[in-house]
Parts: sequence; C-alpha cells; structure tokens
Amino acid sequence: MLGAILPPLYGQKGSRPNIVIVFTDDQGYQDVGVFGSSLIKTPNLDTMAGNGIKFTDFYSASPVCSPSRAALLTGAYPPRVGVPKVLWPNLEGGLSNQEMTIADMLKAKGYATACIGKWHLGDEAQYLPTQQGFDEYYGIPFSNDMSVNPSAKVSGDIVFREGMTLDSLREKKWRGGKVPLFRQDEIIEYPVDQKTLTQRYTKEALGFIKENKEKPFFLYVAQTMPHIPLYASEAFKGKSERGLYGDVIEELDWSVGQILETLDKLGLAENTLVVFASDNGPWDLKNGHGGSALPLRGHKFSTYEGGMRVPMIAQWKGTIPAGAVCSEVASTIDLFPTIAFLTGGDLPEEIIDGKNIWPLLAGKKKSSPHKRKGFYYFFEETAEAVRQGDWKLRRREGKIELYNLADDISEAHNVAASHPKLVKRMAKMLDDFEAELKADNKRYQ
Repeated sequence: MLGAILPPLYGQKGSRPNIVIVFTDDQGYQDVGVFGSSLIKTPNLDTMAGNGIKFTDFYSASPVCSPSRAALLTGAYPPRVGVPKVLWPNLEGGLSNQEMTIADMLKAKGYATACIGKWHLGDEAQYLPTQQGFDEYYGIPFSNDMSVNPSAKVSGDIVFREGMTLDSLREKKWRGGKVPLFRQDEIIEYPVDQKTLTQRYTKEALGFIKENKEKPFFLYVAQTMPHIPLYASEAFKGKSERGLYGDVIEELDWSVGQILETLDKLGLAENTLVVFASDNGPWDLKNGHGGSALPLRGHKFSTYEGGMRVPMIAQWKGTIPAGAVCSEVASTIDLFPTIAFLTGGDLPEEIIDGKNIWPLLAGKKKSSPHKRKGFYYFFEETAEAVRQGDWKLRRREGKIELYNLADDISEAHNVAASHPKLVKRMAKMLDDFEAELKADNKRYQ
C-alpha cells in the first residue's frame, strides 16, 4: 500500500525533492481565479492548479500572522509552540530556536535553505531565520505596518531613505509603516521601499534556485503583501479591475509564475513540490484594500471559515495528478510531516499536531487524517472551534454555534438547537484538546 502512494523517485540517490512554499499575507479565499475571483487575474496560479491540485478545505492554524507562521514551520498548533499571539517589534518573545522547523529538519538532510520575505516570529537575534534552520534570510522581520527594533544589528553599508539616519533608527519611537529590510541578521535598508518588495523577493528567490540547482533546496517565500498598507510596483500599479488590491495580487501571481518558469527552465519542475497558500483570511475593510473570503463568513481575526480557510494549490509535475481537486480537511500544520515523509527527514521528538497528507496530494481516495480527532481553530490560547467531517462547532463568549459546512459553507444557519448530543460531544472535544495542550508542560512553561 505504501509503495502505491510514494512518489516515483522517492528513496533513489540524488532524487530528494526540492520544496518551495509560497505564503502570502492576508489573501482572501476568493482572491485567486480558480477560487472564484472574476476581477483579479491570476493566470499563473490558475495554470499551477491545472498542473497540480487545488484544496478547497485547507486551513491556516490561526486567523492572524505570527501564530499561523509558527504553525506552518513547526507542524503544531500555535499555543503548543509558544506563539499564540501576534509578535511586535522590540518586545521579548518569539519562536524558540529549540523548536524544530521544516528548515532545521531539511538542513540536517543536506538541503540548502532560504527564507525570503516576512518572518514575524521574533525580531531579536536569537529568533531570526538564521537561528531557525535557514542558511539565508532576506526580508522584513514583521508586518509592513509596524516599525523598527532600535536595538537591531545594522549593516556597515546600510541604505537610509526618507530622511532617516542611524540616530533616528536608534530612537525608541514608533514609526508605523517604516520597516527595515534585513539580509541575514542585519538591517540593510531603512525604511525599505515597499513598492519594490515583491519584485526584490522574486529576484532573490530566483537567484537562490539557480545557485542551488545541483542540490536539494528548501525555499520559503513569505510575501509581505497583501497585508496593509498595500504597495505594487510601477509595472503593476493601475492594471487590475479590482484596484490597488487587485494590482498587488496580480503582482504576486506574476512572482509565482517567475518561480515556476525558472523551475521549468532548469529542469527542476519534475523534482520540486511547490505549495501556495495564504497565512489567514483577508482584512474586513470598506476602502477596497481588503480581500474577499466569499462565499465564506468572516475575515482575519475570526474563527469563522473566512478567517482561517485559505486558498491552497500544490504542484509537482509528473507526480501530483494534473487538474485534481481535494475537498478533504487539511492544514498548514500538515506540511511539516508530509515534507518529512517525502524527504526522509526526522520529525521532532516533541508532540506535533500535523499529519502526513501525501495520500491527499497524490490524488488517492483517502479521507482527511483529521477526521477522527478533528481540526481545531485557535484564537490566541483558546480553541474556539472544532471541525470533524462536515460538522463545525464554534464556541465564543458563551455562544454555541453548530454548522454543517457541506450544506452551509457560509455558516448562515446555526443548527445547535437541533443537535444537542452532537453539540455536547464536540464541546467535550474542545475541552479535552485544550486540556491536552496545557498538559504539554515542556512548551507551556
């Protein structure tokens, strides 16, 4: 049975697959052509779905930034690894470098590793990507509406813009939207020119792929956009029917296209797993700068579907069946154990929550590995909801909601009153899982 779902080159010398993860910031479920967008054009992502698989029921592990990234990289729900909330500049805390990340695991297997883009898992030296398994880092250390850590290490040839100086960088003054650009563990530009970020991230990503084409690599491209404030380069500004937000998404689509084209040209596409997803749902904004989660209910910050169900597309030419669609429940926490399975990597000794979803990616008929124990929706330290099969129970501030997502994807009809036994059972699942997490004292204390 196992042999039937292994990729054809698995285990052969020199055949370990490259891994590329593209993670956008606050992109809505509907903001891709193949997920229903009519105004935003995403030809490269649409083609990627045609060459691979689209997941309709794929979840981030949090409706906000830092926890969702911690979960992706560790395969665990955010409270389990000590990152239940959004991290801020110049404050203590971050993802402990005692936690194993995907990069740690793959680096131990001889992979070249790079993080390009937004980190947001701690801006002090011990929390930066170069201390978390990444050989290379180029990007901003947190969200693009934040400021700068005045104690951060500064490069000797830093570029200052907008009248900033070393003295002004060192001031303990909040300058929202003026964020630093890092290379490795040093600031190289302050504030960064945000309208160039997507282009510069793409250039760095392509350079890394070309430099490491002869050996296995892991490339994590964590795009800054479409987190607000929105910026698009001159090449894309004013081009979309959806305004500036659409311009930003279309530039992100271009970036994905450049990565896929480079893999093709270098003959790497048939040995590279590429995954595209968003870190959580879109902002609920009335000025056109937020995305769309339709037909889902809710937005970023919410444990309704619109806050955590995200667009996900995966491609591995010749291995993942082309044009496939998966409607089983899966999550970013599942990528770590799946990548471990594909690369022969060693999982951490500590508990993780993700499951190997290669059978789903491979297009085999197999139910979600979360079907029995459920998938949990966390807001900060609290498990506010659980999904088991088609049923979802949500409990917040004393209000109990029950939805059948197969019949009611928009969570418009609370049927809790009609199913008291199911409510009781699923509420107990929430209680038991929170208790289990709190008993994981190695991480909680």
